Formats: sequence, C-alpha cells, structure tokens
Amino acid sequence: MTKDHGSSIKDDEQYEALRDKRMSKQKAARVANSDRSISGKKGGKAAKYKDQTKKEMYQKAKEIGIGGRSKMSKDDLIEALRNH
Repeated sequence: MTKDHGSSIKDDEQYEALRDKRMSKQKAARVANSDRSISGKKGGKAAKYKDQTKKEMYQKAKEIGIGGRSKMSKDDLIEALRNH
C-alpha cells in the first residue's frame, strides 16, 4: 500500500518508486508533481547541428556565452553546444 505523503505530493506511488531508485526527495517530488500531459511530450523542432551552418552555430554559441568560439571549427562548436 502506498504511503500518503501529504498534499504536497500529487502522485504518492510515483514518488515512492523514484525514492526507491535513490532519487533525492526534491527531485522525486518535482517529477511526481509534474503535469504528465506536458512533461511526456517530445521535445522541440530544432534543426540538427550537422544541418546548420557554422555561422548559425556560432551565433547560438554567442547567445549562450561560449568563450573561444571564434577559433572553433564547426565540429568544435557542435561539441561545445552539446556540452554546455
């Protein structure tokens, strides 16, 4: 039987399952309280990095503040954007 975690947790069963997987209380609560109709949907429609020009990726790197971008190749920009 699932324990009642109070009104602060919307889905007690999911919360307990996440805690059993050693997820922190805060993160388990965030996930258990998320709106499943929104959180389960597939991500955006952004173009793949390989399909973008170096200039487009340079601009994205500039927007998010990646340093050293002017000396980066297209492959370096891809790696920097993926790992930022």
